[in-house]
Amino acid sequence: PPQAAACDLPALLKRAAALERRLEVDVEPGPPVELMADEAQLEQAIINLVKNAVEASLEQRAPEVRVSWRLAGENAEIRVEDNGTGIEDTANLFVPFFTTKPAGSGIGLVLCQQIAENHGGSLGLYNRDDRSGCAAILRLPVPRKLM
Repeated sequence: PPQAAACDLPALLKRAAALERRLEVDVEPGPPVELMADEAQLEQAIINLVKNAVEASLEQRAPEVRVSWRLAGENAEIRVEDNGTGIEDTANLFVPFFTTKPAGSGIGLVLCQQIAENHGGSLGLYNRDDRSGCAAILRLPVPRKLM
């Protein structure tokens, strides 16, 4: 279970994105947001979502990955977007041990989903409407006193 403590979301996102070495990840500015969350677990989820986005984008001529966040009602909405080919089959996204990657384990997205749900949030992956690629959207509750 998460060991919740005050967590500076923008700082966490910038730190997680900076760990990616294969591609510079664009972290867009957003509002100050403080969550009550297990920072280590949340960081692991973001690292995995960024890693997946980079792997999808590296196949493109001009790879791009963007991380952004906003407040949406009582939630923080974190978006990790890539310009890869998108998702062919969404049916197996969160099936444990199912993978389309030659060296994949099939536990990354399942772990991210479990971390989101254990924090009272959700994770969804969608094909982008504005261009090719995928958007991972992680929604986490923002405590009222911290909004």
